[in-house]
Amino acid sequence: MKSYNLPHIYIIAKPIAMTELPSNLGRNVVDAIIALIRDRRLRSGDSLPSEADIAASVGVSRTVVREAFGAMAALRLIDVGSGRRPRVGAIDDQVIGLPLRHAVDTAQATVAQLWDARRALERRTAELAAIRRTDAEARAILDHAAALRGAGYALAEQTEHDIAFHLAIAAATGNPIFPLMVGAFSDVMRHTCPIGWRSRRTEAERLAVFDQHDRIAQAIEARDPDGAEQAMMAHFDLSLRALTNSGFN
Repeated sequence: MKSYNLPHIYIIAKPIAMTELPSNLGRNVVDAIIALIRDRRLRSGDSLPSEADIAASVGVSRTVVREAFGAMAALRLIDVGSGRRPRVGAIDDQVIGLPLRHAVDTAQATVAQLWDARRALERRTAELAAIRRTDAEARAILDHAAALRGAGYALAEQTEHDIAFHLAIAAATGNPIFPLMVGAFSDVMRHTCPIGWRSRRTEAERLAVFDQHDRIAQAIEARDPDGAEQAMMAHFDLSLRALTNSGFN
């Protein structure tokens, strides 16, 4: 059998029931697999050793390895499928997004606190997008702003265009971490954006939402990082005010 040079985990020699295994054993196997991915410089989509190979190399049962695979799959670190070896996973914003939604649902953080953090993040993405964007990316951002306005009062469609607008700005930074972090707020946005929209009572207040997205897009197209940053901050000031008016704090 091929050796994978995984860090060995020592367990007691006598047979024991799975319920008696140390609680950190599965975590140790996860750490060993992560070390393998790092040391072998595996990339997204690359295959990992089989469950049996890892179990033999690390010195644990296949059940423990299976549990480690399950934990890693839940975190999107690996991709598991029936009948094939697990593969290295691609980064996924839901790994961050689910805990954010959970934090709000369980009153560990407020929507306003999330939006305050998002404001700081997207202030930077707007600035960098204005500096680094390609012509195609600038056009995509403008198109999303136009689609947002075109959606009018169709709130579900409007929200999806809003999410796409902010993700396009994040992508234009050239830093893959920004789309991951901005995308993590998508689930909360789907819940809060329609509520914030309904708190805007006048036509002028609602049109201001579209106008602000236009200003951000135009500043990015003009390669004006200061203007893009200021427009994004003004947008979030308005959004936070709408959330407060709708009852979020």
